[in-house]
Amino acid sequence: MKDIKSTLLDRTSIRRYEREAIPQETMEFIYRAVENTPTSYNGQQFSVIDIDDQDLKEKLYELTNQKQLKTCNRLLIFLSDYNKISLLAAKKGLDMPQFTNTMDGVVIGIIDASLAMMSAVVAAEACGLGTNCVGYLRTVDPAKVAELLQLPKGVFVVCGLAIGVPREHPDLKPKMPTPLVFHRNHYRHDSEKMIEELEAYDEVVKHYNATRAGGTSTNDWVAHILDYYDHAMAYRILDYLKAQGYDIKH
Repeated sequence: MKDIKSTLLDRTSIRRYEREAIPQETMEFIYRAVENTPTSYNGQQFSVIDIDDQDLKEKLYELTNQKQLKTCNRLLIFLSDYNKISLLAAKKGLDMPQFTNTMDGVVIGIIDASLAMMSAVVAAEACGLGTNCVGYLRTVDPAKVAELLQLPKGVFVVCGLAIGVPREHPDLKPKMPTPLVFHRNHYRHDSEKMIEELEAYDEVVKHYNATRAGGTSTNDWVAHILDYYDHAMAYRILDYLKAQGYDIKH
């Protein structure tokens, strides 16, 4: 098993995997790590669908055109989930507050599922596996994905995680430098200095994209991310959440 430093600092996103199966004891370790994730109130407002059915992975690939979905050995889908507690509340005759109709309820489910996914990433990477977080499963066609996964009311997809034995070893992507990520005691207000640091980072990303192994591009950081934001403006996530039983009021 890899040490914690290399597990966290050498992680890269893997999109091509060997056909080799993941040992059951490794998957059980990943399960235990996910189950031990810290959650809000210990409410554990998340669930995970573990997909090893190749036909289902192929169907999700057809929707997203994300090759890692069909080449990975296991695909974990992390869900915000209020269905389980609703079932037990009904069984015990307890009133279920309309928490899913609040932004806090939505955010808590997303946070719990996201923390659980990161537990899985660290556990899998520590075992020498490759991983790739696939957020597009949340947005590509939410209703169709919910249908394929047979999601009940109170449950929606937060993110997918492809796991497998890596067939590639991509260059490590440059991340923002420490002063842009960590603020001391309060948020930074030296905007001009921040802009200088952001411009420098933008150039670093542009150079990385122009020289990286496995395919180059002319993308910088800021324009590329803004293009994603612009594209994402067309997503109808609020409509999907309402269809899944989340009628957000406040």
